[in-house]
Amino acid sequence: MALQEEFEQQGVWLFKYRGTLPVIILFIGMAIYVYAALNPELFFIQDPTIKNYFLIFCIAVSLFGQYIRAYTVGHTPKNTSGRNTGEQVADTLNTTGIYSTVRHPLYVGNFFMWLGPALVTENIWFIVAFILFYWVYYERIMFAEEQFLRRKFKETYTDWAEKTPAFIPSFKNFVKPNLSFSWKKVLKKEKNGFAAIFIIFCAFDVTAELLKGTQNFNIYLIIAAAISIVLYLILKALKKSALMQQEDR
Repeated sequence: MALQEEFEQQGVWLFKYRGTLPVIILFIGMAIYVYAALNPELFFIQDPTIKNYFLIFCIAVSLFGQYIRAYTVGHTPKNTSGRNTGEQVADTLNTTGIYSTVRHPLYVGNFFMWLGPALVTENIWFIVAFILFYWVYYERIMFAEEQFLRRKFKETYTDWAEKTPAFIPSFKNFVKPNLSFSWKKVLKKEKNGFAAIFIIFCAFDVTAELLKGTQNFNIYLIIAAAISIVLYLILKALKKSALMQQEDR
């Protein structure tokens, strides 16, 4: 099998499990964080005040990734830029807004969302390993997606791809989005990611404290996680209610 076909097959398989396989890396990161918490000298930040600021920075990195995803999803039409896993879906080719600066903005957002928890471990080797894993992992997914888009949209895709970078944005050719921003679509599609950010950071903190046999939990993380869960449940209930109303009509 030619390398091109092999890359595409790997990308198609990884695409189907792109929401679950990285969780393995997350658990490895949690294990490293907990081990360091049990052996505090392993952390390169020892000052409690600086550590709190660093935690805020890590959360901000993840929220920045979520912002990129929200901005992307909010300006895209139906059946594009989704969370589908069964197969590639693209009724139209997105080339305006953030898609005029980078070809895979959702994966740029994912990178920062996952980078936050990786940074909080304060383990340089794990952070480097995470970046390399993300590169290899998503490179194949992006390759498979581009093969699909190239076959479907042909010259329209290749003309856009030639002037738009794959992963590192360039704003010199920015084109205003051709669709207005939809909060409804963002709340519908991105509620999972927003809740996950605070739950993950809270889980790191609570797990480490419990295994240390202490209860110095970060109350702010617990509150943030609780609020995000409540918001998630409300949005999920509203979505279910809307679907039920549609079925009754």
